[in-house]
Amino acid sequence: QVQLVESGGGVVQAGGSLRLSCAASGRAFSSLTTGWFRQAPGSDREFVAAIRRSVGSTDYADSVKGRFTISRDNAKNTVYLQMNSLKPEDTAVYYCAADPSFWISTPIWSNYNYWGRGTQVTVSS
Repeated sequence: QVQLVESGGGVVQAGGSLRLSCAASGRAFSSLTTGWFRQAPGSDREFVAAIRRSVGSTDYADSVKGRFTISRDNAKNTVYLQMNSLKPEDTAVYYCAADPSFWISTPIWSNYNYWGRGTQVTVSS
């Protein structure tokens, strides 16, 4: 069984940065396609970024391209989401998700088998 635990959320002013971490137990992240999603109150779950198993290719939502970076540290079995130039509209609970398949359509949240509990990110204006 794969367990995912997010950390690194908090309160930051607009224009600031945060780095979220997702630690996995039960399986190596190198064998998992991993995504970050977010959900604001009253809104649907939204794709943010993903990194594919093995090759490490990345996908980003248009709303975060150029500001957010997803990366993976295989030695620490951790996936990161570096968030720069944060905006108030980035405020949400951020979730880490993972799946063993390489070929999943990464923006679709229902394609992922494993989920963390989320970490709150609040960007003040």
